[in-house]
Amino acid sequence: MSGSFVDIVYLAAAVLFVLGIKGLTRPKTAVRGNLMSATGMLLAVVITLFDRDIISFEYIIAGMLTGGIIGGLMATRVQMTSMPQMVALLNGCGGGASLGLAAASYLLAMEGAGYSGDLMGTLAVVFVMITVLIGAVTLSGSVVAFAKLQELISGQPIGFVGMKFLNAALFAGALASLIMLTLNPGNTALFWGLIAIAMVLGLTLVLPIGGADMPVVIALLNSYSGIAAAAAGFILGNTVLIVTGSLVGASGLILTNIMCVAMNRSLTNVLFGVMAEGSDAIDADEVYGGKVKSAQAEEVAMILETARRVVIVPGFGLAMAQAQHAVRELADVMEARGIEVEYAIHPVAGRMPGHMNVLLAEAEVPYDKMVEMDQINPTFEQTDVAIVIGANDVTNPMAREDKGSPIYGMPILNVDKANTVVVIKRSMSPGFAGLPNPLFAADNCLMVFGDGKKAVIDITANLDLA
Repeated sequence: MSGSFVDIVYLAAAVLFVLGIKGLTRPKTAVRGNLMSATGMLLAVVITLFDRDIISFEYIIAGMLTGGIIGGLMATRVQMTSMPQMVALLNGCGGGASLGLAAASYLLAMEGAGYSGDLMGTLAVVFVMITVLIGAVTLSGSVVAFAKLQELISGQPIGFVGMKFLNAALFAGALASLIMLTLNPGNTALFWGLIAIAMVLGLTLVLPIGGADMPVVIALLNSYSGIAAAAAGFILGNTVLIVTGSLVGASGLILTNIMCVAMNRSLTNVLFGVMAEGSDAIDADEVYGGKVKSAQAEEVAMILETARRVVIVPGFGLAMAQAQHAVRELADVMEARGIEVEYAIHPVAGRMPGHMNVLLAEAEVPYDKMVEMDQINPTFEQTDVAIVIGANDVTNPMAREDKGSPIYGMPILNVDKANTVVVIKRSMSPGFAGLPNPLFAADNCLMVFGDGKKAVIDITANLDLA
């Protein structure tokens, strides 16, 4: 197969990747963008298999079947509430694949003639070691992110005073090992040592990051997996892998920066695992102090009867209750009564970027009804009722008012400025940040305790009868 034809197909695949990413920037074009990216990847894989000297397709077919079955099962059985964990695992798989490829390339070279001492040989060693470093960090870091999101370990920051110095020492040790291996590629003991250091570094970078900051971590690990893939592309001499990895790495880093801005975090702190440092634990009894007022569905329906504008604020509680369809039905009933309804979307609501957009799109909520934080915040003062469903941390006034709070400075949805706030929660338990929410004790706030889906259905039924 001619090289020019292969390059043309690779170029077509790269164009499809770029157009696919562009399509993913808007909910209305997201499905088309996803299909374009998938088509580009299919083209890249097929042309690579026919271009390379494949000795036997048995292992390739076996791998495709195994991966296809696992992927199909995950796609059909994983609930939307577990999607962030799935993304974390997929990031880890990407990093692990790059690590395995680099390790295999290195060990094969050591079994043969090794690396040449010229410039190309030196560059080959450098790219192998960079792939090993980033791939191992991505793999172990993603495992920790998964464990935190799955609540296998605490979602609170885990570490000790001065952990950032340990991270700095590990990073310096990894760089030193990389340089020494470049000068002496035959030192296999040092190679395994680099993998071990990188794996530990991945753990220590993510462990001190609290659950509330996990959307930022997922975006960053996604970027790492792309960078590792790009470096692996240099090892294989595969143009499309370099392009794909670079796109994922760059877009992931841009998304990470957007998340940092949305949460008032420092990108440097994310990179080195220093996040959410604040004061000691805050006593919930002092915050609430008997001020919390509960309400039933009938009372909420009566309030909605006279409302002209309602803003629904979805959060992780909505995902847990699978209440997106019930919320859409409530919105339909309100709109039939002439009530203006919009959805306030915080960039980090849920546990990964875009979590709420995907949930609401699944319930066929019109895209123009999903309003981003910067656009919706100025309208809360003209909002009759704000209905908050499980969105705890992204509505917490501590982010504006308490300088000692770990979330201080994080932009939030200003739901407390609405005339009436209705919060639907199972209990008074804190959000993923582990903080009480003074909103619940506000004079204009009513708490509806119970399963989010059932509570919304009950409100809809009472409003429909009014």
